[in-house]
Amino acid sequence: MHASDKLPRHVAIIMDGNGRWAARRGLPRLRGHEEGAESVIAALRVCRDRGIRYLTLYAFSAENWRRPRTEIAGLMGLLRRFLHNREAELHRDRVRLRVIGRLADLPADVRRDLRRVIEGTSSYRNYHLILALSYGGRAEIVDAARGLAMAAVEGRLDPARLNERVFRRFLYAPDVPDPDLMIRTSGEIRLSNFLLWQLSYAELYFTPTLWPDFREKEFAEALAEYARRQRRFGALA
Repeated sequence: MHASDKLPRHVAIIMDGNGRWAARRGLPRLRGHEEGAESVIAALRVCRDRGIRYLTLYAFSAENWRRPRTEIAGLMGLLRRFLHNREAELHRDRVRLRVIGRLADLPADVRRDLRRVIEGTSSYRNYHLILALSYGGRAEIVDAARGLAMAAVEGRLDPARLNERVFRRFLYAPDVPDPDLMIRTSGEIRLSNFLLWQLSYAELYFTPTLWPDFREKEFAEALAEYARRQRRFGALA
């Protein structure tokens, strides 16, 4: 097996632990989110340097809307600053920005900034940064089922021909390959409604490291663990 064969093509990350990082230092929660944004840059750098083409980040879940309004406003402002500060870098590295989730839930100014960067990077194919915003795995499956049902009612789809490949066409990003590796930081060991369809055969990696402390070294350790595993996809070794 070549060294390149041991690298995942698609890494998905649940970025957990920003609040605990801040609390341990007596800082506001938003300070943890700001430091976590630096870990996003580090992850992008690793993907660029290692040739990992797809990176999906669980940036804001559908359940996160239950958080205090001040924290939500801070997170939305942080997202807009990230887009503004890193837009040139995305162009330089030819990274295509994509978003999955119920985007209509986001504030209008956030949607406007996202749309600008998404459209501006839409022609790039080297790397894909996929942000899961107002995202829930069950909601994605429900939305896919709704789209499929509408196609059947309108005569565009024969239900008798429904299979996994056809169902996949109705997901938020049907052309994106399933993650090979899913990383969750902060020591929590659960999926938290993240990519429930797509993670069926992903390798799962859980680390106690809080997201703001998850930088190049920690990412390299996750990739090394992935390389040690043997993926069988239900077959014999």
